[in-house]
Amino acid sequence: MTAASPERDALDTLDLKLLQALQIDGRASFSRIGAVLGVSDRTVARRFHRLCTLANLRVVGMTDDRRPGGGSWIVRLGCVPDAAESLADTLARRSDTVYVAVASGGTEVVCGVLDGDGLVLDRLRRSAQISSVSAHCLLRSFHHGPLGRVQRIDALTPEQEAALRPPPAGPSGGPTRRPAVDDVLLAALRHDGRAPLTELGQVTGQSESAVRRRLERLRSAGVLHYTVQFDHEQLGHGFRVLLWLTVAPAHLTHVGHELAGHREVSFAAAVTGDSNVVVSAHFATHGELYAYLISGIRGVEGIGRVETSSVLRQVKQLAHP
Repeated sequence: MTAASPERDALDTLDLKLLQALQIDGRASFSRIGAVLGVSDRTVARRFHRLCTLANLRVVGMTDDRRPGGGSWIVRLGCVPDAAESLADTLARRSDTVYVAVASGGTEVVCGVLDGDGLVLDRLRRSAQISSVSAHCLLRSFHHGPLGRVQRIDALTPEQEAALRPPPAGPSGGPTRRPAVDDVLLAALRHDGRAPLTELGQVTGQSESAVRRRLERLRSAGVLHYTVQFDHEQLGHGFRVLLWLTVAPAHLTHVGHELAGHREVSFAAAVTGDSNVVVSAHFATHGELYAYLISGIRGVEGIGRVETSSVLRQVKQLAHP
């Protein structure tokens, strides 16, 4: 009997190293990653495309958007019986939704909405399929460590991490007005964070060198960062929950940064509303979730009420949670 091909096996060490490399720098070239990992750029490219198929790998450009008049919302929609699945599919087809999931036993839809004028939220409240609406404006997402995003894989050596790490991003500088071409560029990166410069040049009408400079400026200003999305089941993280937390205002920043450092957590943000922190976390078993609830999360000072919401089906994801 011949040995199984790694192309058809579950994720191996090289796959994990590639995933971690992309977590460090989502736009790192295949040649740069290959040089650090000691393999050819063709091998890296082949493994990347394999992971896109095997684990639904995606690199997404994310923005820290603090412009006046704009906003990102996480919306919880309580649904009438048997309506959640069809409502989620309908919302996923909208261009202004970046995340849609069915949760809480199939009676709730959670979606991320880009909404500058409130019209989308008004339409949702008038839908006959929806029994309740809870809208939470995203105030601040929390990052941990020098990567700017949670690093959940330990496949690289410290030397390899250092070789792949881009220069640190600076603060975003508060609310500013961006050129329209930057908005077009950022929208393209939300769909594909590794879109080639030629493609980004075509959608923006800019030269490749101009696009490269804009990318560097947006990232160094802290406006743009990259996140890696993939099916966590491939790493033994079998299911996902959203945790809605009530946190004392004086502890918001501390709690957010502390939770972002937990290995179970892939997203943490401060939002408006009674539940003022939302967390997305992955677990292999319900026993792991139980242990996290009674020890991991309860060990963080400032957290009051905790509500858990199981994610049953992810319908769309261009962004967190």
